[in-house]
Amino acid sequence: MRFRTQPSPPPPQVDLIPMLTVMMGVLAFFVVITTTLSQETLVEIQLPGEQQADTPTVLPADPFIVELAGDNKISLNGQPIDLATLAPQMEAYLSRNPDDMIFLLPNPDLPYEQVMQFLGEMRRIGGNRVSLAIEAQP
Repeated sequence: MRFRTQPSPPPPQVDLIPMLTVMMGVLAFFVVITTTLSQETLVEIQLPGEQQADTPTVLPADPFIVELAGDNKISLNGQPIDLATLAPQMEAYLSRNPDDMIFLLPNPDLPYEQVMQFLGEMRRIGGNRVSLAIEAQP
């Protein structure tokens, strides 16, 4: 008895062109994302050193505390103030008190980005003499 042999099918071929197209697309995506992220401007913040819990920070006799409550709701030492009036008052305070700082006390419910943008605007006026403050919770 004679068996008929069937010819074996050719081995499957892997087409590399679509795979390379996808890999180049992914590479281009990551290149664009990394160049976009590296162009962000950051606000430099110097974190305070380790402090003892027994020594609270002493405020100056005439503190300059700017409270940020929300969109365009700014108060200076508890009194409402608009943004246009705040800049000249900051400059006057810094020239009168060369050793004192200006404190920004934001509402904890505000978005981080909004607080950092406002802090950046204040730093353009006061430089490193503007500090972010928080209220201690009991």
